[in-house]
Amino acid sequence: MTTKKYIKLILILGSLTALGPFSIDMYLPGFSEIAKDLHTSVAQVAMSLSSYFVGISAGQLLYGPLLDRFGRKKPLFIGLMVYILASLGCVYVTDIDSFIFLRFIQAIGSCAATVASVAMVRDLFPVKDIPKVFSMLMLVVGLSPMLAPTVGGYVTEDYGWHMVFLILMFMGILILIASQVGLPNSYKPDTSISLKPKPIITNFLSVLKEPQFYTYAFTGAIAFSGLFSYVAASPIVFMDIYHVDPKTYGWIFAFMSLSFIGSSQLNSILLKKFSSEQMIFGALISQSVISILFLILSLKNLLGLYETIGMLFIYLACLGISNPNTAGLTMAPFAKNAGSASALMGAIQLGLGALASFAVGVFVKDSITPMVAIMTTTTITAFIVLNIGKRFIKEKVALSDKDDLVIGH
Repeated sequence: MTTKKYIKLILILGSLTALGPFSIDMYLPGFSEIAKDLHTSVAQVAMSLSSYFVGISAGQLLYGPLLDRFGRKKPLFIGLMVYILASLGCVYVTDIDSFIFLRFIQAIGSCAATVASVAMVRDLFPVKDIPKVFSMLMLVVGLSPMLAPTVGGYVTEDYGWHMVFLILMFMGILILIASQVGLPNSYKPDTSISLKPKPIITNFLSVLKEPQFYTYAFTGAIAFSGLFSYVAASPIVFMDIYHVDPKTYGWIFAFMSLSFIGSSQLNSILLKKFSSEQMIFGALISQSVISILFLILSLKNLLGLYETIGMLFIYLACLGISNPNTAGLTMAPFAKNAGSASALMGAIQLGLGALASFAVGVFVKDSITPMVAIMTTTTITAFIVLNIGKRFIKEKVALSDKDDLVIGH
């Protein structure tokens, strides 16, 4: 493969990967404006984030079999068309219920891009290059939550929140054209794959029965739902409770992403000395201590804007270390069912994330304590699940140096 072609593929796959994070993070600075325009509360607007997570969670399970059955480009084309139309719908929406529903449809569409990009990395690159390609794509995914809310903050302040969805629609159109013109047909449709519910469910169940899968998938997903509650609560916390403007909020959010990205890069260095299990254990212990301290401080009203940013920064750093390791150990036993295992892991993670962000919409109004309480509960639960689940793992499939898996939002 020529360098030029290699770069072109990485750029297109990277833009497919970035569509999801951009759709999640770019409209966050507009929460108070959307609430005003649609005559509702910021907490109700946060429900549109939960419905988006539910959509991606369901979409993960839906597109796996479709991409294997019909090849990569047809389902991708249809998914992106759905995304483009739903984004356009969000521009003209007049009430909160339609907005929440359209965000769900938008997520189902964007999910095609996320799942297809992962599948196509496996199709297009030699096995030895896959970890390298994934880490390049992760950089794109990592930069998205830094760029998206910052750009969103400026767009919202200068042109209003409707403009954000117009920009997302045009991104969808560009990505649709690039992927149809620039990506090869990397996979022959496999007509032997059944789309009947029974074989699909049987396949998912066989994955779920593996103790190493359920231990690390649930530990990772429960711990990670702390990130989703932070994302959902952040517009309320920073713009409503601490009264920062949309532009400043965008910058705070970008700064927080540094913590998550930095620690997941640090993780690769630490793995030379420690095993994945040790890293998960250490990260969860630290995360438990930090979240309990965070909760005590917020109950005693000792947190201003800067203290809150500091505590969240350390909390997210622990997640950046545990997440790649739980993902790697979840996927390690599956040479054959990797697609189903990956889709199921994604669905569990996003499903629990949707629940956490839904709880935020219900409880977080004029104090940050409910958000911190949700984060503390999920962290301690994850730690308990890890220690109970470990007892059921008879023979562990370890990660070799070659399988440097990094998966995340």
